[in-house]
Amino acid sequence: MTAPTSTKRRFHVTLAGDVALDMLMYGLPDELPPEHELLANGIAIRLGGSGAITAHNLAALGNSVGFIAAVSSDEFGRMCQSELREAGVDLSRCVPARQAQSGVTVHLLHAKLRHMFTYAGPTFDLSYDNLDLAYLADAQHFHMSSYYLQRALTPRIPELFAKLKQAGMTLSLDPNDDPTQQWDRGILDAIRQVDVLMPNEREACLLAAEPDLDRAIAFLRGLVPLLVIKRGSEGATAFQGEQRWHVPAHTAQVVDAVGAGDSFNAGFLHAWMRGWPVEKALALGNLCGTLSVSASGGTSAFRDKAALQERIAGALQEANPTPTL
Repeated sequence: MTAPTSTKRRFHVTLAGDVALDMLMYGLPDELPPEHELLANGIAIRLGGSGAITAHNLAALGNSVGFIAAVSSDEFGRMCQSELREAGVDLSRCVPARQAQSGVTVHLLHAKLRHMFTYAGPTFDLSYDNLDLAYLADAQHFHMSSYYLQRALTPRIPELFAKLKQAGMTLSLDPNDDPTQQWDRGILDAIRQVDVLMPNEREACLLAAEPDLDRAIAFLRGLVPLLVIKRGSEGATAFQGEQRWHVPAHTAQVVDAVGAGDSFNAGFLHAWMRGWPVEKALALGNLCGTLSVSASGGTSAFRDKAALQERIAGALQEANPTPTL
């Protein structure tokens, strides 16, 4: 596989990962006693999967995006694919999973916490051999989310990253949660090959096998050129060599936090791929995360591109004299 020249690359960014349907139920009590009919005060059905949300929102920001996932042909699968295509995401290399039901995550949203129940569906089955490497390499940048959820692919993710690096791409990784809570150390082989690592505080500690966040950060920043730690309502912090940047979060009327980290990723990568200063990229990431939490699910705030451009135009102008979405 040869690296395409920058002028011939088809996409700004490609991704391989998970797509699912998110079902959100609001206003549930904190306690969930069995054999009781518990009433929610709201419901939403949205595009889900960290990879899919990131791809959708990168496209909404104006990037050309190619995405490979294993997709089912059932009604849920068609809904997810339709929303991705409407945003402008290319799905031409997705892998049909005709015998599998689509993945679904049910989010039970309480006043101060949430429960998440996931059926991964064909995400478990996407393998290295399913991937069109030339397609993935036909981009400036490659991003991956949900490392531990892609069980068939996980053992060969370091190999995948090595191939894409050889093709002259930059790489980013958001590990997300490990549903088994084993946090296999093989991920470190993949992390050492990425340019940007983007965990939240909890994930950073678990990746480093270090309960103290400062020590976890010290360990991880020794593995990657740029470490970005998402801190929710506290904003985000980045580390590069001896440099450190912190940008506080925006205030928001929170509907839910589903997909907020993926939306942050989309905003940060949009800016970082264009050479913006790290602090400005953090600011755009925070703004995209704020937009996400102000609407249900991870993509609702990014569906209307004209409204999205209007919301972030000021931030883009401040960060770059001639910004483009």
